[in-house]
Amino acid sequence: MKRVLFTALAAVLLLAPAANAQKVNDNALRLKLEKSDTEIKDSKKNAKAATWINRGKVYFESIQEPTKSLFLGLDPAMLKIACGEPRKKTDDAWEYPWVKVHFKNGKVSGWEQTAFIKEGAVDTALEALQKAYELDPKQAPKIKPILDNIINFYAQLAAVSYDVQRYDLSQKAYETIFAAQSNPAYGKPNYENLFFAGQLAAYLGATTPGMFAKGEELLTKAIENGYADADGNIYYYLFHCYYGQKEQNAENVIKGKNVLLEGVAKFPKNDKILDGLMQLYTSEEGVGDPADLVELIDKALANDSQNVDLWFGRGRVYYKLKNYDECINSFSKVVEIKPDMFDGNYYLALFYMAKGDNLRTEVNSRDYRSQSEYDAEYQKVLNVYKQAVPWFEKALEINPEHIDTVDCLKSLCARLRDESPEYMEKYSKYNGLYKKLKGLE
Repeated sequence: MKRVLFTALAAVLLLAPAANAQKVNDNALRLKLEKSDTEIKDSKKNAKAATWINRGKVYFESIQEPTKSLFLGLDPAMLKIACGEPRKKTDDAWEYPWVKVHFKNGKVSGWEQTAFIKEGAVDTALEALQKAYELDPKQAPKIKPILDNIINFYAQLAAVSYDVQRYDLSQKAYETIFAAQSNPAYGKPNYENLFFAGQLAAYLGATTPGMFAKGEELLTKAIENGYADADGNIYYYLFHCYYGQKEQNAENVIKGKNVLLEGVAKFPKNDKILDGLMQLYTSEEGVGDPADLVELIDKALANDSQNVDLWFGRGRVYYKLKNYDECINSFSKVVEIKPDMFDGNYYLALFYMAKGDNLRTEVNSRDYRSQSEYDAEYQKVLNVYKQAVPWFEKALEINPEHIDTVDCLKSLCARLRDESPEYMEKYSKYNGLYKKLKGLE
C-alpha cells in the first residue's frame, strides 16, 4: 500500500510543475535590494563593513536567482520539475520568462538569461564588497566566500554562453571573474581570465569593431603583469586587436608588428604568430621584408645555437618564403639537436616532399626536345622524394599510428616504385598499414 501511495505521489510531483511557469522570487529580492539601497544612505550603517558585505550578498542573490535551478546535462523532464512548463519550445530550445534554455542530444547544453531582477547587479555587488574590504580588511574571511560564489557563477556562465555561441556574454563573464578576483580579500587574480576575455574581444571585433580596443586593453594588461599562455597565442590576438584598429590610427599597424616580433622572439614555434607576421609583411606597405624575421631569429641563434624552437621557427619562416633548401637546413638542425623529436623528423620529411613537389611543377612546365631530356630532369625530382622517405620512416618509428605520416610514405613510395623493388615493397607495406589505420580492412 505504501509503495502504491509513493508511486502515485511521485507521479503528481512530476506532473505538477508542468502546469506552472518558471518560479523566480523576484519581488522578495527587489525588497531586499531596496532595503540595502536605503541602508547605505544612513551615515552610521554606511560606515560599517557589515552593511556592504550584506549588500554584496543580496545583489549576488538577485543575479543567480533566475538561473539557480539550471545545470548542464539536465533532461527535459528534470527541467520541467526545476522550471515548470516553458512558454515556447522547440527541439533545440525552451523559452521561459527569465531564460532561454538550449538543448543538445536531448540534454541542457547552455542557456541565455533574457530578463534581470536588477540590471548591472554584479557591478554593484563587486563595488559593495570592495567598499567592505576598504572599511575593514579584517572582514576578508567573510567577503571571500561571496566573491567565490560570484566567480563560480560567472565561470559557469562563461562556459555555457560560449557553448551556445553567445561570445559577447562569455567575454563579459571572464571580465567579471577577473574583477571579482581583483578584490584584495580574494588573493591573487588569475590573469588567464583576462586572456580569455581579450581573446573573445578580438574575435568579436570582426562584427563589433569597438571590441578591438577592449581586447587591446585586456591583453596588454595581462602581458604587463607577466602572463602569457603556454603557446604564446596572446601575442597573436593582441596583434589582431591592433590591426583591427588600423583605420582609426595607422600607427596601430606598427604596434601590431612589434607585438608579433615580441611574441616570435619568445615563442618562435608559434605558427599563428609566424603566419601573422608573414601576412603583415606581405600585405602592408612599409612594414618590412619577411627576410627580417630570419635575421631576427639568426641573431637569437648566434647566442643560443642549440635552441630547437628557434631552428623550428626559422624553418617555418623559410617555408613561407618558399626557400625549401634553407627550410630543410633548419629542420636538419632540429633533428640533429633532438633526433627523437617527432615533429622535427616529420616536418623535415614534409619539406623535402614540398621541395620535390615544387620541382616537379617546374619540370612539368618546361618544354623538352626529347623524352630522355625530360627523364633526366624528372630524375632530380625523384631524388628529392627519396630523401624524404627515411625521415618519414623515423617519424613513424616514433609515432607508429600517425596516419598522415603513413599516407605520405604510401604516396611517395607509389611515385618511387619503378625506381627499385625496395620502393615497391615499401609501397605495399605502407598501403596496407594505411588501410589498417583507416579501418578499411
